[in-house]
Amino acid sequence: MIRKALWLSATSVFLTLFTAGGHAEDRVVNVFNWSDYIDSSIIDDFTKQTGIKVVYDTFDSNEILETKLLAGGSGYDVVVPSGNFLARQIQAGVFQKLDKSKLPNISNMWDTVTERTAKYDPGNEYSVNYMWGTVGLGYNIKKVQAALGTDKIDSWDVFFNPDSLAKLKDCGVYVLDSPADIIPAALKYLGLDPNSTSPDDIAKAEEALLKVRPYIRKFHSSEYINALANGDICLAVGWSGDVFQARNRAVEAKQGVEIGYSVPKEGAQMWFDQMAIPADAPHVAEALEFINYMMTPEVIAKSSNYVLYANGNKASQQFVDKALLDDPSVYPDAETIKKLYTVSPYDPKTQRLITRSWTKIVTGQ
Repeated sequence: MIRKALWLSATSVFLTLFTAGGHAEDRVVNVFNWSDYIDSSIIDDFTKQTGIKVVYDTFDSNEILETKLLAGGSGYDVVVPSGNFLARQIQAGVFQKLDKSKLPNISNMWDTVTERTAKYDPGNEYSVNYMWGTVGLGYNIKKVQAALGTDKIDSWDVFFNPDSLAKLKDCGVYVLDSPADIIPAALKYLGLDPNSTSPDDIAKAEEALLKVRPYIRKFHSSEYINALANGDICLAVGWSGDVFQARNRAVEAKQGVEIGYSVPKEGAQMWFDQMAIPADAPHVAEALEFINYMMTPEVIAKSSNYVLYANGNKASQQFVDKALLDDPSVYPDAETIKKLYTVSPYDPKTQRLITRSWTKIVTGQ
């Protein structure tokens, strides 16, 4: 009986260890992030350090992410919506509050950013900033010089003035397929509140965009990176870091393509991409570990150095490449930041209006 008891005890210990080992091997975090938005070595290092496997999927529009989140059961543990989408998703109960006791690295966050992200997430209870940037003008310096007679552009007029954009039609113009970025820019150009929800104001923005629609080759939220880098287009209304990626790829290709980026003098949108955990996330503990790891100063700096966007982690700045940190297009000075606006989330009625308007603009009908 004693031997049997010892055997059962040993078996129990073996099964416990086996089960524990099995769970350790099975630890996983499912991440859904923007395309071209992380240095893959960060994921490898996270797995080496924690034993947690990362299943990493990508999207290229907030609308795609939102559709999955609102449907429920996405299976994702960490997602990265933009601030104005995050706000209404919080209201819809899509996310869970973060257990900040498991996120000691949020002590590294930058108040310049967290004060603004609180507009979307009061108290920053549901999200942590990943990256932030601006919506501006990426352009091929030589082609713009040939078409417009200037090698530097600094105003939305080059895009919203039909006479100017018509001169760039042949060399190619791409625009973000993102009404939440482009319609507020049109409102700002027209001297209206970029946060306006007035049907009359939105109609004016739509009219302004329809006037330049014949000169736009394509609406897409990621293809303009390679198109700029390859010299296939001469102007893109895009996200700052994407244009910097295009600039770097052009330099590496050594084909003589030079890319510039402008934060228009009239003002531009300051946007924020936020890491959040869905309410039905299957691996919450792992999600918190992943977010906390990403907020390690050296880690998030490595991500900034790769994607060429500013991040909301103040402590990381000592590890950010000096050329990036000193670039006012990436880390604008205080005076420029004052000109940057943020866009509030649309209520359902306005969102339907914006969606209808955007469909009309993109199709040109």
